[in-house]
Amino acid sequence: MASVKELILPGSKSSDFDRGSLFFVGNATVILRYAGLTILTDPNFLHQGQHVHLGYGIRSARRTNPAIELEDLPPLDLIILSHMHEDHFDRVVEEKLDRDLPIVTTPHATEKLQKKGFRAVHAIATWETQSVVKGDTRLNITAMPGIHGPGILQALLPPVMGSLLEFQDATGQQRFRIYISGDTLIHAEFKQIPQRYPEIDLALIHLGGTKVFGVLLTMDAKQGVEAIQIISPETAIPIHYNDYTVMKSPLEDFIKAVEAAGLQNRVKYLQHGDTYNFEVSPR
Repeated sequence: MASVKELILPGSKSSDFDRGSLFFVGNATVILRYAGLTILTDPNFLHQGQHVHLGYGIRSARRTNPAIELEDLPPLDLIILSHMHEDHFDRVVEEKLDRDLPIVTTPHATEKLQKKGFRAVHAIATWETQSVVKGDTRLNITAMPGIHGPGILQALLPPVMGSLLEFQDATGQQRFRIYISGDTLIHAEFKQIPQRYPEIDLALIHLGGTKVFGVLLTMDAKQGVEAIQIISPETAIPIHYNDYTVMKSPLEDFIKAVEAAGLQNRVKYLQHGDTYNFEVSPR
């Protein structure tokens, strides 16, 4: 843990550490409720048929609708943003999101968001940690290494981070650990994640097999299975699939790859609008 920054949020002292939920909005957008915190990831609320601009004249149409509208979100404590691409932070969000809502993201995205008037952006570089305290809950968010494209393409794409969320109670005991991959490929540093942070309870794996000019930019079915084998979470949930036309590896391919690898008992599948409820036992 290279460094730790602290953000204190208003809230009650009593938190429920025994159960939580994950609501799948669509694409890489989920609402996580646990230990008194409500967290939104990679907000994307464009509708079917609308386009995102991915830079260098590249556009992609959305194939799906979000499960809820931005205006219908519950009160949020913070947002975790993996990187600054429009399918992760779109123009609807840019226009309507509260400028004072805390956002934890990359230094690159922090600079972009501050120029757009967002006032509560918190930057963390790889292996750095942002600590969030609310009531008797401490959440440590650590930036995990991510690579959004091979070789020289990395310089042409926005830097991306995965996220490791560690929830601690008032005694400092770790209660739940979540890994969110972000838009990454399997790469050399990936194996360091479980070495530094073993015993991951839940992993959200960004899939889709996104391709631009034939080049893979996010994990396809094969890499998604490899990620689960490396990270070895208790439970894995695929997200970021089938939502945009640049996604070339459908969820169905991942399901087949999971079954071929014998991992089907460790993977849960959510459709847009589904909720995954989980219970947390003392460690």
